Amino acid sequence: MEAPILSVLIVNWNTRELLRECLKSLRTVSEQPLWEIIVVDNGSVDGSGEMVRQEFPQVRLIVNSENRGYAAANNQAAQFAKGRYFLLLNSDTRVLPNSVERLLAFAQSHPKAGAVAPKLVYPDGRIQLSLRSFPTPLALLFAALGLDRIFPHSRWIGRYRMTWFTYDRVAEVDQPMASALLVRREAWEQAGGMDEAMPVFFNDVDFCWRLKKAGWRIYFLPDAVVIHHHGASTRLLGIGKALESHRGLLRFYDKHLSPLLPFPLYALLKSSLAFGSALRLLAAFVANAAHQTTVKPIKPNKAR
Repeated sequence: MEAPILSVLIVNWNTRELLRECLKSLRTVSEQPLWEIIVVDNGSVDGSGEMVRQEFPQVRLIVNSENRGYAAANNQAAQFAKGRYFLLLNSDTRVLPNSVERLLAFAQSHPKAGAVAPKLVYPDGRIQLSLRSFPTPLALLFAALGLDRIFPHSRWIGRYRMTWFTYDRVAEVDQPMASALLVRREAWEQAGGMDEAMPVFFNDVDFCWRLKKAGWRIYFLPDAVVIHHHGASTRLLGIGKALESHRGLLRFYDKHLSPLLPFPLYALLKSSLAFGSALRLLAAFVANAAHQTTVKPIKPNKAR
C-alpha cells in the first residue's frame, strides 16, 4: 500500500467536546485514502478516548496513562505517523473546507518550506495574532512594557507580536503558533522533533528556531483558515500556566542565547527574566485565587 501523504497529529487533554468538533471538521481528511489521523490522549479523565473509539473508529488513537505534555505527545504521534507531511493540530481547532488542501499544495510547490501555517481565527471570526518573531531580549522588553500597543505599526517596536502585520498576504515568518502547523517530514526529522524539556510552552518556538537554523523556510498562508478556541487545555493548568511559560522561556534562552552572550550579561538577562516572571506569577495567583486548581505542573521529560 502506498504511504500516506499526510498525517494529522492531534494532542488532547480533557477537551472531549472540542476534540469531537475538531474531528468532525476533518471528515474530508479521513475520507482521503492517503491521509491519516492520529490522536494522542494525554491521560484525560473526561472520556475523550472512549468518544474517539466510538465515534471515529477510523482515527488511530494512542492513550497515555498520564499527561506527558504537548511536546512529548507530538513526538510520540510522529513515531507512528507514515505521512510525508505532518499537520500538527490542537484539539480545540476546527479546520475550514479546503484549508488542509491549500497548505499541502503550497508546501508541495515550495520545496524549501519546512513548515506552513494557516490563518487562525477565533470562533467569532476575529483574527488571532498567531505570528511572532523570535523572542530576543529587546523584542520581549518592548512587549512587556506595552510599547507594541502604543506603536503597533512599528516593525521594530512591534516585532515580537508582529502587531504591524495584516494577515492578508503570504509571508515568510519566524514562529507561528503550532496550534495548526503543516510540517514537512524531512524537516521534522532534521530538526529532531520537539524538545520535551519544554512540555507546554516555547516548544514550538524552539522547533521553529531549529528549522530555520537547518536552512528551512517557514511560511504563513492566509487562504488556509482554522478556527481556534485558544488555550482550552492550557487554561486547565491554572497558575501553573504562568510557571510553565517561565520554564519554557528559560529553557529556550539557555539553549540558544547563553552561548551567544558573555556570562555576566547573560546572568543579568536571566535575573531580569526571573523578576518579570515573578510579577506574572503574582498576577496569575491573584487571578486564580477564586478558582483553585488541583492540576499540577507537568514534569518535563529529559531533553531530546
